[in-house]
Amino acid sequence: MSEPTEPLAYEVAVVGGGPAGLTTALYTTRLGHRTAVFEKEGGRHAAVDHVHNLLGVSETVSGEELAAHAVEQLEHYGGDFYPDAVESVSQLDGGGDGPRFRLEAVHSTVDADRIVFATGFRDRSPEVPGLERFTGRGLHYCLHCDAYTLGDGSVFVLGHTESAAHVAMTMCNFTDDVDLLLNDREPEWDDETAARLEAHPVDRIDTAVVSADADESIDADEPPWLGGLSFADGTERDYLGGFAMYGSAYNADLAAELGCELADDGAIAVDENRQTSVEGVSAVGDVTHGQNQTTIAIGDGAYAGLAIHKDLRTFLKSLDELEGDGDGDENALEESVPGSRSDLRAQMRRVRELRTHPGLREPSPGRQ
Repeated sequence: MSEPTEPLAYEVAVVGGGPAGLTTALYTTRLGHRTAVFEKEGGRHAAVDHVHNLLGVSETVSGEELAAHAVEQLEHYGGDFYPDAVESVSQLDGGGDGPRFRLEAVHSTVDADRIVFATGFRDRSPEVPGLERFTGRGLHYCLHCDAYTLGDGSVFVLGHTESAAHVAMTMCNFTDDVDLLLNDREPEWDDETAARLEAHPVDRIDTAVVSADADESIDADEPPWLGGLSFADGTERDYLGGFAMYGSAYNADLAAELGCELADDGAIAVDENRQTSVEGVSAVGDVTHGQNQTTIAIGDGAYAGLAIHKDLRTFLKSLDELEGDGDGDENALEESVPGSRSDLRAQMRRVRELRTHPGLREPSPGRQ
């Protein structure tokens, strides 16, 4: 019987392959640290039909396309990508030697010195039959991403909370045709919000929404777009689109099980370097704040990647470290240079000889 093999060892293991996780991994890989990313199929960002507000990237690019480019970049520079769902992350008792953590997924197990959670959050869907199928095609969750596309249109906001009322009033910046749909729920906003809402040109509709209907003018070969909603009183209204405001739930279970502190709303608590309360563990992107912005997630990943590199890098050393590392052997320091792994340095040499690299390159501005 063959001996069981030891799990592959990485310096950095990232749980989550959205823009925050992949950016963290891209930084740590290019900064010379062996890195792995785990992403289960069907992440939230991959379901986005159009990526907005990302400088230089067309909004015709979907989240899935952006992620595919990012994964290709990661692997191009020497990182590893696992299309696998992580089931647990635990601390190893190595006594200071060897990796700190073990990550177990459905199909693989790896060890790592640093863990990064980029697990995002889940939108709570509206209780309207047939509406969820129009996500990204008339049903939206992010005002800052999609209000622009609804300018001068007939817009709904589904919800009965303070945040729903605020979004409805905010949409008056974009259109004069806003309906706030309570869907047969009692409003939960305070008296001040009620007065402000009454003063805004927002139509409040209390009756239940019973179905969502497709826009019949869209070509049958295209994915369906929302055309309107039907109500329990027998009325129907046409809408260009709208927002569902029922809150979200953070995917923080793995971090909590590892002992990471959570904020009051359930997000993973981090410091300015995106480090959690557990030493060696970081968290980035929506799981830490729910901002729901690709650009902010990318920024989080960059912050975390740089902070992890500064924590892991071999050089530069302090004088105290140099005196201790030498231990009387003048050759000890020279033998430890370069500090990055040989396989990643070999990839660095290969990449610099290439003329083209993965990522979005066309069409170029001003060219046919």
